[in-house]
Amino acid sequence: MPYKAQKTSPVSTTALTEMKQKGVKIVALTAYDAPTAALVDEAGVDVILCGDSLGMVKLGYESTLPVTVEEILHHVKAVKRGVSRALLVADMPFLSYEIDVKDALRHAGRLIKEGGAAAVKLEGGMEMAPVVKELLKVNIPVMAHLGLTPQAVHRLGGYKVQGRKPQEAEKMLTDAKVLEAAGAFAIVLECVPPSLAREITRKVGIPTIGIGAGAHCDGQILVVDDMLGMTESSLKFVKRYADLRPQMAKAVSAYCRDVREGGFPAPEHEFAEAAKG
Repeated sequence: MPYKAQKTSPVSTTALTEMKQKGVKIVALTAYDAPTAALVDEAGVDVILCGDSLGMVKLGYESTLPVTVEEILHHVKAVKRGVSRALLVADMPFLSYEIDVKDALRHAGRLIKEGGAAAVKLEGGMEMAPVVKELLKVNIPVMAHLGLTPQAVHRLGGYKVQGRKPQEAEKMLTDAKVLEAAGAFAIVLECVPPSLAREITRKVGIPTIGIGAGAHCDGQILVVDDMLGMTESSLKFVKRYADLRPQMAKAVSAYCRDVREGGFPAPEHEFAEAAKG
């Protein structure tokens, strides 16, 4: 029987674990504003990530690295206003959690307390386990992120598939187990060979959410702008479910033409004159 989202029942971190146990796939998308969040929430998405990908798809940065806590917080607040069911997860931006645990607590706390997020996501392997543990001490759930971690793009030498070499795969599996033991409630696997993603998914008890990691993860996530065709992304793992960019360009061009040629506003777009008495 096909799974139908229960729109009246908010999704929790424990609900995701139950979905994994039942073999129900988790559906996740990004959102960066209230109208988009409301749309994907009403459509039945289980997890909404207000990701630092907003730096590239909304703010025009060349990478996610310049994104600040204030920028994430601004967008999380907006997304929260559109969410009624999905689990809202906020990304921890670069250098907001790696150096000092107290900084991580303060910044994550703001995303929860001020932003309204239900959880935060951070990148990195076993070295992030102490941060995960400290966040859990103050009741902040943590989603982990392994594989291609965009905040490490310079160390990785670009946006490349991770875990192809045996030693890299072994380390990623170990990282996943350590992060699970530290208390992470889920792990995003980005740009990972399907066989490795399948092994990690099988050997950890928490859900894995893939992006470019094959079909064997417990769920999938895409950047909403990519899957709607609003960007010019040519990423192999992106499936376009719409092609909105050319449609939007066509609509704007038509508007420009109408205004310049006097076709808009037409009489039907004008208000009636006041009655003369």
